[in-house]
Amino acid sequence: MSERKIKLQLKDMAKKYPNGDGVEHINLDIYEGEIVSFLGPSGCGKTTILRAIGGFHDVTGGDITIDGQSIIALPPEKRPTAMVFQSYNLWPHMTIYENLAFGLKLRKIPQKQIDADIKDALKLVSMSGSEKKYPSQLSGGQQQRIAIARSLLLKPSLLLLDEPFSALDAKIRQQMREELKKIQSDLGITVVFVTHDQEEAMTLSHRIVVMNKGKFAQVGTPTEIYDHPNSKYVASFIGEMNFIDQGDKTIAFRPEDVNVNIGGDGMITGKVRTIMILGHYVSVNVQCGDDVIKCFVNRDISDKLEVGDPVGLTFTKYHTFDKNE
Repeated sequence: MSERKIKLQLKDMAKKYPNGDGVEHINLDIYEGEIVSFLGPSGCGKTTILRAIGGFHDVTGGDITIDGQSIIALPPEKRPTAMVFQSYNLWPHMTIYENLAFGLKLRKIPQKQIDADIKDALKLVSMSGSEKKYPSQLSGGQQQRIAIARSLLLKPSLLLLDEPFSALDAKIRQQMREELKKIQSDLGITVVFVTHDQEEAMTLSHRIVVMNKGKFAQVGTPTEIYDHPNSKYVASFIGEMNFIDQGDKTIAFRPEDVNVNIGGDGMITGKVRTIMILGHYVSVNVQCGDDVIKCFVNRDISDKLEVGDPVGLTFTKYHTFDKNE
């Protein structure tokens, strides 16, 4: 990673609002060809950072550079970026072709080149043949594909995506993630993605920036964040995690890292509370005193369990955090 070219740099960037909210001391290098996701709850500052990169917010401190050049003095239309919003922002009175051609005509691109570029862009997002349709004739997922195609047509150095799939239903959302991953891989484009959906961040990203109250809680690959969370906050935000307080420490462990021993031998003991079949694996909740421990087991084990059975639990892997952090 260190040998790759830095595409985007945030250097001690700050954006503070009059009420004191916002972000400050933001430092991050994003490399060429990377998908980096900003992940966190509403109000944590992730969209503020994205909009500052796109030029929709003026920064109040620090610098933002793309390919080594500062962009903070440039308006959005002069920046080498393109932004895709949660709302598709397609003009309803224009056909898909007209929506896609609009930005290219402003750039005085020759008509023949516009036709060829639009044809290629629609093929890239699996929407060939939709040129004469209007946005209202397309599904939400199809409209978002067109919005992505429109952004890619401008050949941005950096593609910015602000929760682009959150309005779509689960199945379409999954398809769109796969499409975006393929498009990004095919083009080698650099993508900055904002989401509050941990699954989205895990499946899409080369690196994830987990945010909490305007600060970076942890930056790392999906595997690093999932396997080695550096705080209780990150552990609770990424994936499912069990927490047990022991003195001044909190023990944290994933449901898949628990062995369920029928009969009651283990590091802790309890009774089966619920059994839920989730396809190829089963979620078993175990009541251990005041704590409810979630365990993922295979069907062979779950078939031998009934609600109320005594079981012992052994953790194959766990993390220890300070209780009051």
